[in-house]
Amino acid sequence: MKSFIQEFKDFAIKGNMIDMAVGIIIGTAFNNVVNTLVKKVVMPPLSMLTDDVNMAERKYVLKDAVGDAKEVAIGYGELIEALIDFTIIALTIFLVIKFINRFKKKSEDPKNKTVETPKNIELLSNIETLMKEQNTLLQSLK
Repeated sequence: MKSFIQEFKDFAIKGNMIDMAVGIIIGTAFNNVVNTLVKKVVMPPLSMLTDDVNMAERKYVLKDAVGDAKEVAIGYGELIEALIDFTIIALTIFLVIKFINRFKKKSEDPKNKTVETPKNIELLSNIETLMKEQNTLLQSLK
């Protein structure tokens, strides 16, 4: 039975942890880009459509500020901005994964010679071809 430390070393050495760290760093940077895109590019035209009201400041006041008590409000404008952020990020991730899957399918296709086929897929394809030939021979003997 492997110890916890040995399992962690195996995990870290295989690159999974490094790949995950790179993904998190790129994701954080991408989040900042999308945040700026939404706040500085998408929201200004939307605020023009709503008579120059900044969407982030839109809120439904439940209780006005009285004396030292703060205002109680639901900030639906910030929610709208967060939903736009989420939509852009989700769409981008979908497109990237779709792009990666397209190349993955090409690489797994044994007939596609433009992308080098992995050995395991090539071997399975050869076995399949041999089995078809064997079945044809057996059918002809009957």
